[in-house]
Amino acid sequence: MVSTPSTENSTDSRVLPERRVTLYSISWDAYEQILAALGNDRAAQLTYFEETLEIMTPLEEHENSSDLIGDFIKILVEENNLNIKSLRSTTLKRSDLAVGAEPDNCYYIANEPAVRGKTVDLTTDPPPDLVVEVDITHTDINKTELYAKLGVPEFWRYDGRLWQIYQLHANRYKEVSTSPTFPQVPKQRLYQFLRECAQQGENSAKRNLRQWIREQLNDRENL
Repeated sequence: MVSTPSTENSTDSRVLPERRVTLYSISWDAYEQILAALGNDRAAQLTYFEETLEIMTPLEEHENSSDLIGDFIKILVEENNLNIKSLRSTTLKRSDLAVGAEPDNCYYIANEPAVRGKTVDLTTDPPPDLVVEVDITHTDINKTELYAKLGVPEFWRYDGRLWQIYQLHANRYKEVSTSPTFPQVPKQRLYQFLRECAQQGENSAKRNLRQWIREQLNDRENL
């Protein structure tokens, strides 16, 4: 068993966006024992795939990006009058697949009625419709294979610069240019939102986003 803290892709090792420790050759039973020992009241997020366990502690840049992307999604949902069940760093695991993950954000939107008012159990409930991961530093775990194995229809990944959208096709992810959940929203709009948050402040950026969405909806109604 080897642990390797990761500092790759960081421009300043003194101010990391996240800290990672990776453990190899970890059994499923050992993973579940570690989960139980750490409990739920913790900052670290655990990911388990192909006998590899990653323990990631998010720091400021990671948490800020995750929060803002979450705000972006919730505003899109609200303005489009959709229902949503939001889960943040909830442990998604399937013992039959030997897969466990605690994504930054995940959402039930199309399948929200199936899990409304209950604790999600992936052995009987559908997976989230949309999972979001922020990975600014290097991770040894293949997140696209992991979430494809869990059957998540849509996966967003953000590395601090690039936003990638993946859609599940025949049990494999295909990178796509627009979100299947929000097809009317161009990629550039998330980049613009993040940029405005940094330059104008978050509340101003949120107001601008809401106004843009309302204008788009109004334009479609007038077609």
